[in-house]
Amino acid sequence: MRESVIGALLALGIIAGGSFVPARTVDPLSAHRELKVATNSGWVPQSYLDEHNQLAGFDIDVSREIARRLGMKVSFETPEFSAMTGGHWYGRWDIAVGSVTPTRARSQVVDFAGIYYFSPYVFAVNKDSRAQRFEDLNGKQIGVETGTTSEDYIRRRLQIDAPDAPPVVYAVTAGTVHTYADSMLPFDDLRLGDGVRIDAVIAPEQTVRRAIENGYPIRMLPGYAFREPLTVLTDKGNPQWTARIAGVIASMKADGTLGTLTKKWYGQDYSH
Repeated sequence: MRESVIGALLALGIIAGGSFVPARTVDPLSAHRELKVATNSGWVPQSYLDEHNQLAGFDIDVSREIARRLGMKVSFETPEFSAMTGGHWYGRWDIAVGSVTPTRARSQVVDFAGIYYFSPYVFAVNKDSRAQRFEDLNGKQIGVETGTTSEDYIRRRLQIDAPDAPPVVYAVTAGTVHTYADSMLPFDDLRLGDGVRIDAVIAPEQTVRRAIENGYPIRMLPGYAFREPLTVLTDKGNPQWTARIAGVIASMKADGTLGTLTKKWYGQDYSH
């Protein structure tokens, strides 16, 4: 969808300290329109700083394509994840493209402009583990990145809020949950040996594949724990803008662009 942007971004508010933040609007007649995108800066391959200190990755390519279809330039900001998903942006950015799961809690403060890909979650074990099925991990020590869907799942509190999303089925009851500040740190412990520090890790399939490609002595158990939909975010208060972004995402899915980009960065089509 290559039509011009309709309407303006609603972004009035008060920031900490009581100072007024004026609205930032997208002027459809301006020759210098800019789409401000909130994203991550340290999550390979979704979005990260490359060797030239420039943002690269799947979410960055998706953001650039959204801007191109809107006829806009693009710029990026990398706030804390909690700020990106917490709403009340006050015009600091127009959309967030950060592989965010649509949950019930987040739906209260931000709008979901459209699912742009799905991330299957898997259990990884050390190559010497005897585990062959999810049930073999009951009562075991499971590692997860803290504050993520992985942690919500293993603690049995995940509530995905997306149309037609199947109910979450909890196939493993952990004995102990070990949390880590970074997505790769659980694998550093898992590689030490079966049960040395942890028995398994639950993480997105693409993250596990990257660890295997980097020589980690681990393997995936067969099957998916669940498939996580990921959405583009807009701030509350402008349904016309949310609908515009939703239309762009729908067109990218329909013409195969999102499938092409997931294959580029993940080696598989995760767009549906």
